[in-house]
Amino acid sequence: MPNALFSATARPLLVVYVAWHPAFKEGAAIAETLRKHFRRELYENVAGGTGLSVIFRSEPAPGSSRPLPIDLDDAETTAIVALADSSLANDAGWVSYLRELASQTAEAGLNARLFPVSIEHAGLLVDEQALRWDQWAQTLTGEDLHLRLINELTYEFCRMLRHYLEHLRRPTEDDDALVKYLQKVQIFLSHSKHDDDGERIARLIREQLYVGHGLGSFFDVHDIPAGLRFHEVLLKQVAQSAVVAIHTDSYSSREWCRREIIEAKRRNVPLVVANCIENLDERGFPYMGNVPIVRMDPQQATRIHVIIGRLLDEVLKDFLWRCRIQLAGGVEQTVFFVPRVPELISLAGLPSVDEVPHPTIVYPDPPLSAEEERLFEAVAPHVRLHSVTEWLAEETI
Repeated sequence: MPNALFSATARPLLVVYVAWHPAFKEGAAIAETLRKHFRRELYENVAGGTGLSVIFRSEPAPGSSRPLPIDLDDAETTAIVALADSSLANDAGWVSYLRELASQTAEAGLNARLFPVSIEHAGLLVDEQALRWDQWAQTLTGEDLHLRLINELTYEFCRMLRHYLEHLRRPTEDDDALVKYLQKVQIFLSHSKHDDDGERIARLIREQLYVGHGLGSFFDVHDIPAGLRFHEVLLKQVAQSAVVAIHTDSYSSREWCRREIIEAKRRNVPLVVANCIENLDERGFPYMGNVPIVRMDPQQATRIHVIIGRLLDEVLKDFLWRCRIQLAGGVEQTVFFVPRVPELISLAGLPSVDEVPHPTIVYPDPPLSAEEERLFEAVAPHVRLHSVTEWLAEETI
Protein backbone atom coordinates (compact mmCIF):
# COMPACT_ATOMS: atom_id res chain seq x y z
CA MET A 1 0.00 0.00 0.00
CA PRO A 2 1.51 3.40 -0.95
CA ASN A 3 2.82 5.40 1.95
CA ALA A 4 0.50 8.16 3.13
CA LEU A 5 3.23 10.76 2.77
CA PHE A 6 3.70 9.84 -0.88
CA SER A 7 0.04 10.25 -1.76
CA ALA A 8 -0.58 13.26 0.48
CA THR A 9 2.20 15.29 -1.11
CA ALA A 10 1.12 14.70 -4.71
CA ARG A 11 0.20 18.39 -4.66
CA PRO A 12 3.01 20.86 -3.90
CA LEU A 13 2.96 22.26 -0.37
CA LEU A 14 3.50 25.83 -1.52
CA VAL A 15 3.37 27.37 -5.00
CA VAL A 16 4.48 30.96 -5.54
CA TYR A 17 3.10 32.99 -8.46
CA VAL A 18 4.75 36.26 -9.48
CA ALA A 19 2.60 38.61 -11.57
CA TRP A 20 3.69 41.87 -13.23
CA HIS A 21 2.59 44.04 -16.12
CA PRO A 22 4.64 43.37 -19.28
CA ALA A 23 5.41 47.10 -19.58
CA PHE A 24 7.15 47.09 -16.18
CA LYS A 25 10.76 46.69 -17.32
CA GLU A 26 12.19 45.61 -13.94
CA GLY A 27 9.45 43.03 -13.38
CA ALA A 28 11.23 40.12 -15.08
CA ALA A 29 14.46 40.73 -13.14
CA ILE A 30 12.64 40.86 -9.79
CA ALA A 31 10.65 37.74 -10.63
CA GLU A 32 13.81 35.88 -11.63
CA THR A 33 15.48 36.86 -8.35
CA LEU A 34 12.55 35.35 -6.44
CA ARG A 35 12.58 32.22 -8.61
CA LYS A 36 16.29 31.64 -8.06
CA HIS A 37 15.97 32.05 -4.30
CA PHE A 38 12.97 29.81 -3.68
CA ARG A 39 13.83 27.12 -6.22
CA ARG A 40 17.45 26.66 -5.17
CA GLU A 41 18.87 23.75 -3.22
CA LEU A 42 18.03 25.51 0.04
CA TYR A 43 14.39 24.49 -0.44
CA GLU A 44 14.80 21.36 -2.56
CA ASN A 45 15.49 19.14 0.41
CA VAL A 46 12.37 19.95 2.40
CA ALA A 47 9.92 20.87 -0.38
CA GLY A 48 10.94 18.05 -2.72
CA GLY A 49 11.82 18.15 -6.39
CA THR A 50 13.52 21.37 -7.42
CA GLY A 51 12.52 23.58 -4.51
CA LEU A 52 9.38 25.67 -4.32
CA SER A 53 7.46 26.09 -7.57
CA VAL A 54 7.70 29.69 -8.76
CA ILE A 55 5.40 30.45 -11.73
CA PHE A 56 5.27 33.69 -13.70
CA ARG A 57 2.18 35.58 -14.83
CA SER A 58 3.00 38.51 -17.10
CA GLU A 59 2.35 37.97 -20.80
CA PRO A 60 -1.33 37.92 -21.84
CA ALA A 61 -3.00 34.62 -22.59
CA PRO A 62 -3.84 33.91 -26.26
CA GLY A 63 -6.84 35.97 -27.33
CA SER A 64 -6.85 37.98 -24.09
CA SER A 65 -5.33 41.15 -22.66
CA ARG A 66 -4.76 39.44 -19.29
CA PRO A 67 -2.55 36.56 -18.10
CA LEU A 68 -3.77 33.02 -17.53
CA PRO A 69 -5.94 32.52 -14.42
CA ILE A 70 -4.50 30.89 -11.28
CA ASP A 71 -5.97 27.63 -9.97
CA LEU A 72 -5.66 27.63 -6.19
CA ASP A 73 -6.45 23.90 -6.07
CA ASP A 74 -3.14 23.01 -7.71
CA ALA A 75 -1.29 23.27 -4.36
CA GLU A 76 -1.87 22.89 -0.65
CA THR A 77 -1.07 26.60 -0.19
CA THR A 78 -0.64 29.37 -2.76
CA ALA A 79 1.15 32.72 -2.55
CA ILE A 80 0.56 35.30 -5.29
CA VAL A 81 3.11 38.12 -5.44
CA ALA A 82 1.82 41.04 -7.52
CA LEU A 83 4.40 43.64 -8.56
CA ALA A 84 2.14 46.70 -8.87
CA ASP A 85 3.58 49.69 -10.73
CA SER A 86 1.99 52.58 -12.66
CA SER A 87 1.76 50.47 -15.84
CA LEU A 88 -0.47 48.01 -14.03
CA ALA A 89 -2.42 50.77 -12.27
CA ASN A 90 -3.23 52.43 -15.60
CA ASP A 91 -4.37 49.23 -17.34
CA ALA A 92 -8.05 48.51 -16.57
CA GLY A 93 -7.73 44.88 -17.61
CA TRP A 94 -4.83 44.28 -15.23
CA VAL A 95 -6.52 46.14 -12.39
CA SER A 96 -9.53 43.88 -12.84
CA TYR A 97 -7.25 40.81 -12.92
CA LEU A 98 -5.55 41.83 -9.67
CA ARG A 99 -8.85 42.53 -7.92
CA GLU A 100 -10.22 39.17 -9.03
CA LEU A 101 -7.14 37.49 -7.55
CA ALA A 102 -7.75 39.39 -4.30
CA SER A 103 -11.36 38.14 -4.21
CA GLN A 104 -10.30 34.60 -5.15
CA THR A 105 -7.71 34.35 -2.36
CA ALA A 106 -10.06 35.93 0.19
CA GLU A 107 -12.67 33.26 -0.54
CA ALA A 108 -10.05 30.51 -0.27
CA GLY A 109 -9.16 31.41 3.32
CA LEU A 110 -5.67 31.70 4.75
CA ASN A 111 -4.30 28.83 2.66
CA ALA A 112 -4.00 31.30 -0.22
CA ARG A 113 -2.74 34.86 0.03
CA LEU A 114 -2.22 37.78 -2.30
CA PHE A 115 0.90 39.81 -1.54
CA PRO A 116 0.82 43.12 -3.43
CA VAL A 117 4.23 44.78 -3.78
CA SER A 118 3.82 48.52 -4.25
CA ILE A 119 6.60 49.38 -6.70
CA GLU A 120 5.20 52.89 -6.88
CA HIS A 121 2.56 54.61 -4.77
CA ALA A 122 0.18 54.26 -7.72
CA GLY A 123 0.32 50.50 -7.22
CA LEU A 124 -1.79 50.56 -4.03
CA LEU A 125 -4.85 49.06 -5.71
CA VAL A 126 -6.32 46.44 -3.37
CA ASP A 127 -7.27 46.25 0.27
CA GLU A 128 -4.51 43.79 1.22
CA GLN A 129 -1.60 45.34 3.10
CA ALA A 130 1.10 45.98 0.50
CA LEU A 131 4.82 45.39 0.79
CA ARG A 132 6.24 48.88 0.27
CA TRP A 133 9.05 48.57 -2.28
CA ASP A 134 8.51 52.28 -3.02
CA GLN A 135 9.48 53.16 0.55
CA TRP A 136 12.40 50.72 0.78
CA ALA A 137 13.84 52.19 -2.42
CA GLN A 138 14.39 55.48 -0.60
CA THR A 139 17.28 53.94 1.36
CA LEU A 140 18.13 50.67 -0.47
CA THR A 141 19.31 49.86 -3.97
CA GLY A 142 20.22 46.86 -6.12
CA GLU A 143 20.89 43.58 -4.31
CA ASP A 144 19.92 44.98 -0.89
CA LEU A 145 16.52 46.01 -2.23
CA HIS A 146 15.91 42.55 -3.69
CA LEU A 147 17.07 40.90 -0.46
CA ARG A 148 14.59 43.03 1.52
CA LEU A 149 11.76 41.77 -0.70
CA ILE A 150 12.92 38.15 -0.32
CA ASN A 151 13.07 38.49 3.47
CA GLU A 152 9.66 40.12 3.70
CA LEU A 153 8.06 37.46 1.50
CA THR A 154 9.75 34.62 3.38
CA TYR A 155 8.35 36.07 6.59
CA GLU A 156 4.86 36.20 5.07
CA PHE A 157 5.14 32.63 3.74
CA CYS A 158 6.12 31.49 7.26
CA ARG A 159 2.97 33.06 8.68
CA MET A 160 0.80 31.42 6.04
CA LEU A 161 2.32 27.97 6.56
CA ARG A 162 2.10 28.30 10.32
CA HIS A 163 -1.65 28.75 9.99
CA TYR A 164 -1.88 25.86 7.53
CA LEU A 165 0.06 23.59 9.90
CA GLU A 166 -2.32 24.36 12.74
CA HIS A 167 -5.25 23.64 10.41
CA LEU A 168 -3.73 20.21 9.63
CA ARG A 169 -3.36 19.51 13.34
CA ARG A 170 -6.85 20.75 14.23
CA PRO A 171 -9.01 20.30 11.11
CA THR A 172 -12.31 20.64 12.98
CA GLU A 173 -11.56 24.11 14.34
CA ASP A 174 -12.53 27.20 12.37
CA ASP A 175 -10.27 30.09 11.53
CA ASP A 176 -11.30 32.13 14.57
CA ALA A 177 -10.34 29.29 16.89
CA LEU A 178 -7.02 28.86 15.12
CA VAL A 179 -5.98 32.44 15.79
CA LYS A 180 -5.06 31.60 19.38
CA TYR A 181 -2.49 29.10 18.09
CA LEU A 182 -0.68 31.73 16.03
CA GLN A 183 1.82 32.57 18.70
CA LYS A 184 5.08 34.28 17.97
CA VAL A 185 8.11 32.26 16.93
CA GLN A 186 10.53 32.40 19.83
CA ILE A 187 14.06 33.41 18.85
CA PHE A 188 16.80 32.72 21.34
CA LEU A 189 19.99 34.76 20.90
CA SER A 190 22.62 32.43 22.28
CA HIS A 191 25.75 34.42 23.06
CA SER A 192 28.67 34.69 25.45
CA LYS A 193 28.69 37.48 27.97
CA HIS A 194 32.42 37.01 28.54
CA ASP A 195 33.76 39.05 25.63
CA ASP A 196 32.99 42.52 24.32
CA ASP A 197 31.28 41.38 21.14
CA GLY A 198 28.66 38.77 22.10
CA GLU A 199 26.23 40.95 24.01
CA ARG A 200 26.65 43.93 21.67
CA ILE A 201 25.90 41.87 18.55
CA ALA A 202 22.90 40.21 20.25
CA ARG A 203 21.53 43.68 20.98
CA LEU A 204 22.04 44.78 17.35
CA ILE A 205 20.25 41.71 16.01
CA ARG A 206 17.37 42.25 18.43
CA GLU A 207 17.04 45.90 17.39
CA GLN A 208 16.98 45.06 13.68
CA LEU A 209 14.38 42.33 14.17
CA TYR A 210 12.06 44.69 15.99
CA VAL A 211 12.71 47.90 14.07
CA GLY A 212 14.19 47.14 10.68
CA HIS A 213 11.53 44.76 9.37
CA GLY A 214 8.68 44.93 11.84
CA LEU A 215 9.26 41.25 12.55
CA GLY A 216 8.37 41.78 16.19
CA SER A 217 4.82 40.82 15.27
CA PHE A 218 6.08 37.37 14.29
CA PHE A 219 9.24 36.83 16.33
CA ASP A 220 9.65 37.15 20.08
CA VAL A 221 13.35 37.64 20.85
CA HIS A 222 14.90 36.37 24.06
CA ASP A 223 18.15 35.74 25.78
CA ILE A 224 18.18 32.82 28.18
CA PRO A 225 18.23 34.41 31.65
CA ALA A 226 21.08 33.36 33.89
CA GLY A 227 20.13 30.43 36.10
CA LEU A 228 17.23 29.31 33.88
CA ARG A 229 17.68 25.91 32.29
CA PHE A 230 17.72 26.21 28.52
CA HIS A 231 16.13 22.81 27.93
CA GLU A 232 13.18 23.78 30.14
CA VAL A 233 12.62 26.96 28.12
CA LEU A 234 12.86 25.10 24.82
CA LEU A 235 10.59 22.32 26.03
CA LYS A 236 7.87 24.91 26.59
CA GLN A 237 8.46 26.68 23.27
CA VAL A 238 9.90 23.90 21.08
CA ALA A 239 7.06 23.92 18.54
CA GLN A 240 7.79 27.54 17.61
CA SER A 241 11.42 28.25 18.38
CA ALA A 242 14.60 29.17 16.53
CA VAL A 243 18.14 29.93 17.67
CA VAL A 244 20.84 32.32 16.51
CA ALA A 245 24.22 31.35 17.95
CA ILE A 246 26.56 34.35 18.03
CA HIS A 247 29.92 32.60 17.80
CA THR A 248 32.45 35.03 19.25
CA ASP A 249 35.93 34.16 20.56
CA SER A 250 34.80 33.02 24.02
CA TYR A 251 31.57 31.28 22.91
CA SER A 252 32.84 27.68 22.72
CA SER A 253 34.55 27.99 26.11
CA ARG A 254 31.33 28.80 27.94
CA GLU A 255 29.41 25.86 29.42
CA TRP A 256 25.97 27.40 28.96
CA CYS A 257 26.62 28.31 25.33
CA ARG A 258 27.59 24.70 24.64
CA ARG A 259 24.50 23.44 26.46
CA GLU A 260 22.27 25.76 24.44
CA ILE A 261 23.65 24.41 21.16
CA ILE A 262 23.27 20.79 22.28
CA GLU A 263 19.69 21.36 23.38
CA ALA A 264 18.81 23.15 20.14
CA LYS A 265 20.22 20.21 18.17
CA ARG A 266 18.41 17.64 20.32
CA ARG A 267 15.12 19.50 19.82
CA ASN A 268 15.70 19.95 16.06
CA VAL A 269 14.83 23.64 16.11
CA PRO A 270 15.97 26.00 13.31
CA LEU A 271 19.51 27.14 14.05
CA VAL A 272 21.82 29.67 12.37
CA VAL A 273 25.39 30.35 13.46
CA ALA A 274 26.75 33.88 13.13
CA ASN A 275 30.52 33.41 12.85
CA CYS A 276 31.89 36.50 14.60
CA ILE A 277 35.35 35.22 15.51
CA GLU A 278 37.68 38.19 15.99
CA ASN A 279 40.95 36.41 16.65
CA LEU A 280 40.90 32.76 17.75
CA ASP A 281 38.62 29.97 18.95
CA GLU A 282 40.77 27.65 21.03
CA ARG A 283 38.40 24.71 20.78
CA GLY A 284 35.81 24.71 18.02
CA PHE A 285 32.60 23.18 19.37
CA PRO A 286 31.76 20.11 17.22
CA TYR A 287 27.95 20.39 17.37
CA MET A 288 27.76 23.73 15.54
CA GLY A 289 27.89 22.05 12.12
CA ASN A 290 25.18 20.94 9.66
CA VAL A 291 23.50 24.36 9.89
CA PRO A 292 23.95 27.64 7.98
CA ILE A 293 26.98 29.64 9.10
CA VAL A 294 27.06 33.34 8.22
CA ARG A 295 30.38 35.11 8.48
CA MET A 296 30.23 38.62 9.97
CA ASP A 297 33.00 40.95 11.06
CA PRO A 298 32.22 41.52 14.76
CA GLN A 299 33.35 45.16 14.62
CA GLN A 300 31.53 46.16 11.45
CA ALA A 301 28.40 44.03 12.08
CA THR A 302 27.10 44.96 8.64
CA ARG A 303 25.63 41.57 7.69
CA ILE A 304 22.86 41.31 10.25
CA HIS A 305 20.30 41.46 7.43
CA VAL A 306 21.93 38.34 5.95
CA ILE A 307 21.73 36.54 9.31
CA ILE A 308 18.04 37.47 9.60
CA GLY A 309 17.44 36.30 6.03
CA ARG A 310 18.98 32.90 6.70
CA LEU A 311 17.05 32.62 9.93
CA LEU A 312 13.81 33.26 8.04
CA ASP A 313 14.80 30.64 5.46
CA GLU A 314 15.42 28.10 8.21
CA VAL A 315 12.07 28.83 9.87
CA LEU A 316 10.26 28.50 6.53
CA LYS A 317 12.07 25.23 5.79
CA ASP A 318 11.03 23.99 9.23
CA PHE A 319 7.36 24.80 8.57
CA LEU A 320 7.53 23.10 5.16
CA TRP A 321 9.01 19.97 6.71
CA ARG A 322 6.48 19.93 9.56
CA CYS A 323 3.61 20.29 7.10
CA ARG A 324 4.99 17.50 4.96
CA ILE A 325 5.25 15.18 7.95
CA GLN A 326 1.84 16.19 9.31
CA LEU A 327 0.29 15.31 5.96
CA ALA A 328 1.75 11.81 6.29
CA GLY A 329 -0.36 10.81 9.28
CA GLY A 330 -0.44 7.27 10.61
CA VAL A 331 3.30 6.65 10.23
CA GLU A 332 4.73 3.80 12.28
CA GLN A 333 6.02 4.78 15.70
CA THR A 334 9.40 3.33 14.83
CA VAL A 335 9.99 6.14 12.27
CA PHE A 336 11.50 9.43 13.46
CA PHE A 337 11.64 12.50 11.22
CA VAL A 338 14.43 15.06 11.57
CA PRO A 339 14.43 18.35 9.63
CA ARG A 340 18.12 18.37 8.69
CA VAL A 341 20.91 15.95 7.80
CA PRO A 342 21.33 13.61 10.79
CA GLU A 343 24.52 13.57 12.82
CA LEU A 344 25.59 11.50 15.79
CA ILE A 345 23.82 13.87 18.20
CA SER A 346 20.57 12.89 16.43
CA LEU A 347 20.84 9.54 18.19
CA ALA A 348 20.29 11.29 21.53
CA GLY A 349 16.70 12.03 20.52
CA LEU A 350 15.78 8.39 19.95
CA PRO A 351 14.05 6.16 22.51
CA SER A 352 16.00 3.38 24.19
CA VAL A 353 16.76 0.13 22.39
CA ASP A 354 14.35 -1.64 24.75
CA GLU A 355 11.51 0.65 23.63
CA VAL A 356 12.31 0.65 19.88
CA PRO A 357 14.91 -1.95 18.90
CA HIS A 358 15.28 -0.83 15.26
CA PRO A 359 14.33 2.83 14.76
CA THR A 360 14.41 4.54 11.38
CA ILE A 361 15.55 8.15 11.00
CA VAL A 362 14.04 9.89 7.97
CA TYR A 363 15.62 13.15 6.89
CA PRO A 364 15.43 15.59 3.91
CA ASP A 365 17.27 14.70 0.70
CA PRO A 366 19.99 14.22 -0.42
CA PRO A 367 21.18 10.92 1.12
CA LEU A 368 24.12 10.91 3.52
CA SER A 369 27.59 10.40 2.08
CA ALA A 370 29.10 6.92 2.32
CA GLU A 371 31.64 7.96 4.98
CA GLU A 372 28.89 9.40 7.19
CA GLU A 373 26.81 6.24 6.84
CA ARG A 374 29.82 4.11 7.81
CA LEU A 375 30.29 6.19 10.96
CA PHE A 376 26.64 5.67 11.96
CA GLU A 377 26.99 1.96 11.24
CA ALA A 378 29.98 1.75 13.59
CA VAL A 379 28.30 3.70 16.39
CA ALA A 380 24.64 2.58 16.09
CA PRO A 381 24.24 -0.43 13.76
CA HIS A 382 20.63 -0.93 14.93
CA VAL A 383 19.50 2.47 13.53
CA ARG A 384 18.33 2.71 9.92
CA LEU A 385 18.94 5.95 8.03
CA HIS A 386 16.88 7.00 5.00
CA SER A 387 16.47 10.22 3.09
CA VAL A 388 12.78 10.92 2.56
CA THR A 389 13.01 9.81 -1.09
CA GLU A 390 14.72 6.54 -0.13
CA TRP A 391 12.10 5.93 2.54
CA LEU A 392 9.20 6.62 0.18
CA ALA A 393 10.69 4.29 -2.43
CA GLU A 394 11.06 1.50 0.12
CA GLU A 395 7.55 2.01 1.52
CA THR A 396 5.88 1.90 -1.89
CA ILE A 397 7.48 -1.38 -2.98
